[in-house]
Amino acid sequence: MTQRMKVNGASRSVDVDADTPVLWVLRDVLGMTGTKFGCGVGLCGACTIHVNGVATRSCVTPVQSVEKSNVTTIEQLSRSRIGQALQRAWIDLEIPQCGYCQSGQLMSAASLLAKNPSPSDKDIDDAMSGNICRCGTYNRLRAGIKAAAKALSKQA
Repeated sequence: MTQRMKVNGASRSVDVDADTPVLWVLRDVLGMTGTKFGCGVGLCGACTIHVNGVATRSCVTPVQSVEKSNVTTIEQLSRSRIGQALQRAWIDLEIPQCGYCQSGQLMSAASLLAKNPSPSDKDIDDAMSGNICRCGTYNRLRAGIKAAAKALSKQA
């Protein structure tokens, strides 16, 4: 069955069942492998994308539910001011270790900064609590989000 969706600004038609998770449409059908599979039940955050700007777990989101939405993936992140600031902070602070969770971490952080340009530690911890990092880089993640927020405030 044909499903329609808008991904990174482009309208796409895909031949999948309506209940196919967006994660598998992105990775297996559209070849966009930046979004990672982690747990498959929406608990680890590796598969985080934005649906209309909201951080969303793509492994538990059926493709039919995003038909009239704007889906943004990690592949698009560098095209935004927030994404650029986060990526710069991630590099400068050497945040990733293994790197597997980082696309989900960045997408959650970008959603946070879009809503709250000057988050407190609690705001960051609350927004990022659904993203697991097996390497335990949580303090560096928090520092990266703060560095990105500071850089963005200087650009404003």
